[in-house]
Amino acid sequence: MRADRLVSILMMLQTRGRVTAAQVAEELEVSERTARRDLEALSMAGVPVYSQQGRGGGWRLAGGGRIDLSGFNADETRALFLLAGPRAGASPQLRSALRKLVRALPEPLRAGAETAAGSVVVDTADWDRTRGEPRRPPMLDVIEAATIDGVCVEISYTARGGAGSTRLVHPLGLATKGANWYLVADTDNGMRTFRVDRIDSAERTDQPVERPEGFDLAGHWAEAVRRMDEIRSPVIATGTTSNEWMGLLRMVFGKRVTVTGNADGEDRVAIELRGASVRALAAEVAGFGNLVNIDSPGELLQMLGDIGEQLTAMYRTG
Repeated sequence: MRADRLVSILMMLQTRGRVTAAQVAEELEVSERTARRDLEALSMAGVPVYSQQGRGGGWRLAGGGRIDLSGFNADETRALFLLAGPRAGASPQLRSALRKLVRALPEPLRAGAETAAGSVVVDTADWDRTRGEPRRPPMLDVIEAATIDGVCVEISYTARGGAGSTRLVHPLGLATKGANWYLVADTDNGMRTFRVDRIDSAERTDQPVERPEGFDLAGHWAEAVRRMDEIRSPVIATGTTSNEWMGLLRMVFGKRVTVTGNADGEDRVAIELRGASVRALAAEVAGFGNLVNIDSPGELLQMLGDIGEQLTAMYRTG
């Protein structure tokens, strides 16, 4: 669900005491099915929202929907701000609503709410293209709580190549990208990024997290993504194409295609393409035929020529 809708629904519940899915749908201009799914998502996330059936029924906030949010406990507050906080930068209205919610919380819960809101970065693009919502891996709840509470965690981790290890980490924040969650943590070997679904076990410790001075989660994540993109797609090709075909190129390559400047001709642009290997890049580029003109590297040019000859021999008629 969208975080701005989440906050809007919560404010409706607080001020009205009871709402129906039809009322939510009308006010937020969504379908009744979407409104019902959003209300259920609030409840599943741990926010104390519940439904009543029958005449006069609807959705209510536990504790009578009081504006001071005194019915919330620490876990429920953390659940709300973990959902809403990551997207707070996207909308001034949402930031304003979150500030009001923080002020309405009982004093002991405010620090935890603010920490939760800044503990997650939501990266809406997949590694190549935009995808759906990330799935929650088994160890995420433990990692989330330790991140917000500022305590170290001992994790058992299986790396991409299958090697296992156990280590003590200082959790500094979480990020979502595509269908995956990632833990950003400091370790004895420096800053590391772990895929949460590869964490086999996680045990909290009493050791407090040592947070690097000036650490910025969003900035660190952006740099980590840049480095991971380079590792995942180390082969770089240059060439030209028509502006007309850039939309199609972006559909296939996603962020792996970049316009680097203008080319000869009013409608042509210089581009850079990235791929996991020369063979993989050749297979992708070959599908564009003469719509893309590759200049380098030479190995890619040779492979594209070979593919052309093979296709000509296979499909030549007459």
